[in-house]
Amino acid sequence: MAGLFGKFAANDPLANPERCRGMTSRASMAVPWSEPQKLYELYLGDILLGEVETQWISSVIIAPFVLSGLAGKSEGVRLPAIRELTLPGKGMDLKFKLDRVARVPAIAAFLLLALASSACREKKPQESFSRSKAVEIIGNARKILTPNGIERLEKVQIGGIEQWVSIRGRDRRNPVLLVIHGGPGYVLMPMSWWSSRDWEEYFTVVQWDQRGSGKTYLLNDPQKVGPTMTLARTVADAEEMTTWLRQQLGKKKIFLLAHSAGTYVGLQMAERHPDWLYAYIGVGEMADMPESERRGWRFAMDAARRTRNAQATRELEAIAPYFAAGHPNPLGDVFKQRKWVGIFGGTMAFRDGSKADTDLGELSPDYTDAEIPHLWDGNKFTERYILADLLNHDWSVPELDCPVIFFAGRHDYVANSQVLAEWFERLKAPSKQLVWFENSGHMPMTEEPGKFLISLVRFARPFAERTGDAAP
Repeated sequence: MAGLFGKFAANDPLANPERCRGMTSRASMAVPWSEPQKLYELYLGDILLGEVETQWISSVIIAPFVLSGLAGKSEGVRLPAIRELTLPGKGMDLKFKLDRVARVPAIAAFLLLALASSACREKKPQESFSRSKAVEIIGNARKILTPNGIERLEKVQIGGIEQWVSIRGRDRRNPVLLVIHGGPGYVLMPMSWWSSRDWEEYFTVVQWDQRGSGKTYLLNDPQKVGPTMTLARTVADAEEMTTWLRQQLGKKKIFLLAHSAGTYVGLQMAERHPDWLYAYIGVGEMADMPESERRGWRFAMDAARRTRNAQATRELEAIAPYFAAGHPNPLGDVFKQRKWVGIFGGTMAFRDGSKADTDLGELSPDYTDAEIPHLWDGNKFTERYILADLLNHDWSVPELDCPVIFFAGRHDYVANSQVLAEWFERLKAPSKQLVWFENSGHMPMTEEPGKFLISLVRFARPFAERTGDAAP
C-alpha cells in the first residue's frame, strides 16, 4: 500500500506542492504530513477565499480521504481527529463543526488520489493572440472556394511601374466593380475584408493600390515615382487599369466606384469613357471643393464654440479666413481644419476621428507584417503632390453621358454632402440617383455597410443584369 501511495504522491499537489508551479496557495508552503488538520484547513480556506484555481479543488475535496489513507485499514479509512475546521479569513475566522466521520474503502482512497495526481500538470504558457493569428482567421473566413469564384492578389504593370491589385468574387459571371480609393493615398484594400466582403457575392470586386499608395508605394522607388505624381497621370493609370481588367475578365463594361479624392479620377473616367461603364458610383463625392472647405471650417468652428473648446476655437480662428475666394490656404491649414472636423464627427458620424476605419487595416490579410507599419506612408507621400490641386477647384461638371449614383453621408464635412446635393440637382445624366446614409459621415462603406451593400445591389447591379452580365 505504501508503494502504491508513493507512485501517485510524487505528482500530487498535496504531497508535493512545489511541483505544481501554477498553484499559488498558502498550502504550497511546507506543511508536514503530521499535521493533516492544518494542511486541509489551509487548502479549503484558500478555496473559499478564491486563492486556489478550480483545477486544484478536487484534490482539496478528497484530501481527508487521501490523508487518512496513509494509515488506512483494509475495511475503511477514518478521518484523523478532524472534528472542527477553522478557516482563516480576511479579518475573521470561520469555524465549522464536522459532525460526521468520513469512511470510504481504502481502495477508493487511492483511486481518488490517482485522479488528484492527474490534475497536476505543468501549465502551458498562454499564447498571445498575435496579428498573424488574427489574419489567419480572417483570411480563412473570407477565402473564396466557390467553383466559379476568383481570388487574385498580384502586381500589374500600369503606367510604367508595378502596381498592386486584388480581384475577388464568388462568381465570375458577375459584373466587375473597380474601386478607386481616395486620400489621396488613403487605400481601401486593407479595410476591404470588413467593408466590402459581401459585395463579392454580387460583383467581382477590384481593389487597387494606386501610384504612390499602399503596397504600390512600398513596391517602387519614391524618388523615381515622385515626378510622375500628377492628376493627369492618375487618370491615365485608371484608363490602363480599366482596359486591362476588361481584357483579363472578358467584360465590355464595368462599374467604377470612387471614394473621396478618388472621385476626381472617377469623374474624369465617366466624362471620357462613358461607354466603358455601366454606371459611375461616387462616394464622398468632391464637387465645389473651395466651398466644401469653407463649410467644413464653419461646421468645426460652430462645434468648437458650442462645446466651449478653447483649443479648437483658437486653432480654427488662426487659419481664418479659410479658403477665402481666390485665396486657398496652405496644406498645414487644411490639416488643422481636418483634425477638428474629424474630432467633432464630420469624418465618421458620432465618432472622434476615423480610427474605427483605419484600424481595420491592421488586420488585413492582403498586407504582410512588414508592410503594415508603413500602411499610410503613401498617404503622406501622395498628399504633398496632388492634394492642393484637388482642393482648389470646382469639379461639378454640368453633364455626364453615363448613369450616375452618389452615396452621401448626411454628416460628411470632409467632402461636404450638402454641396454635393446642390450639384446633383443641376447635373444632367441618362440616369441619376442620390442615396443618403443618415448615420454616416465620409466613410459610409464602414459606417453603414449593410445599407451600402443593399444600395449597390438595388441601384447599380440592375444596369448589368439587364444585359445578362450577372450571375442568376
